[in-house]
Amino acid sequence: METRAIHIKNLRGLTTIELNEKALALKKELFNLRFQFMAGQAENPSKIRQTKREIALVKTIVCEKQKGETKPAAGEVT
Repeated sequence: METRAIHIKNLRGLTTIELNEKALALKKELFNLRFQFMAGQAENPSKIRQTKREIALVKTIVCEKQKGETKPAAGEVT
């Protein structure tokens, strides 16, 4: 569980552009994993599920960052 927390901390340190690039790379990996699974060459079918969860995690962090950019700073009056 500790490695996952470190992974999340590393993701939160990335910029929105870097996170979008990471999501794109994960989507390509997911496509390749699905292709391998359908061809019967998948070594670890559970990797598909893990990759889907990583994509969701990255998208969640991107959404949090976008919402954080639009919020006014604490104590700031709009």
